[in-house]
Amino acid sequence: MDTMEDIIVHPSRGVREKTIPTRGILLVNPTEARTATQTLIDRGGEQRFLFHSGLVVSPEQDFFVAGPAVGAPMAAMILEKLIVLGANSVVMAGWCGAVDPALSVGDTVLGGVAHPGEGTSRYYSSDDVCQPSSRLLKNLQTSFDRIASVPVWSTDAPYRESRKMLKALADRYKVAVVDMEYSALCAVAAFRGIDFASLFLVSDELWKPDWRPGFNGKVFKRKSKAQIKLLMKYIVRLSTYEDS
Repeated sequence: MDTMEDIIVHPSRGVREKTIPTRGILLVNPTEARTATQTLIDRGGEQRFLFHSGLVVSPEQDFFVAGPAVGAPMAAMILEKLIVLGANSVVMAGWCGAVDPALSVGDTVLGGVAHPGEGTSRYYSSDDVCQPSSRLLKNLQTSFDRIASVPVWSTDAPYRESRKMLKALADRYKVAVVDMEYSALCAVAAFRGIDFASLFLVSDELWKPDWRPGFNGKVFKRKSKAQIKLLMKYIVRLSTYEDS
């Protein structure tokens, strides 16, 4: 790994940029990001500038929501910026494709060990796998009815997933779901020393003979909106718990 002194560009806070609350939610999917940021704006939240993404701070100034951030490079840039603005405990909300036949569209899982198939994480870590914050993961499991954490594989090329490759990942590493950002964000968070974990909603099934997408279904959309509301309540409770 290169030394910090050898790195050319470092994330920084602009002179006119305000700090943000230490805790927040990063929603990688554009649809969920729009829903979350607009919900907070309607409640009186303060909208801030964040690249080609969105950032809104709650009226009580106790948490933020940010997004979208599709793909590992963009997600890593967004998380880096959030960190220099003051974030130190971030929960990612994302969608994932199910590799495990036990998972169906609309199921909720937590990210466990991350297996990088994207190109960003290797610039932050030389390890073969990345891990979320054990403390934050445990807290999420307690708050969300002890839902399971599962191994995740993140890819830069969702249109190049093959049945053979996914079966090999499942057989060798017990990979249960696939996304595009998780492993990179785990690597960034570990490198910068912040708490990070992720809550996933299964949007499609990759384990059947034919791909089964479910993200356009009414039931899935209802679950997506309900999960965003739960995450916002969770972040508020987390702030109260950790500050007490």
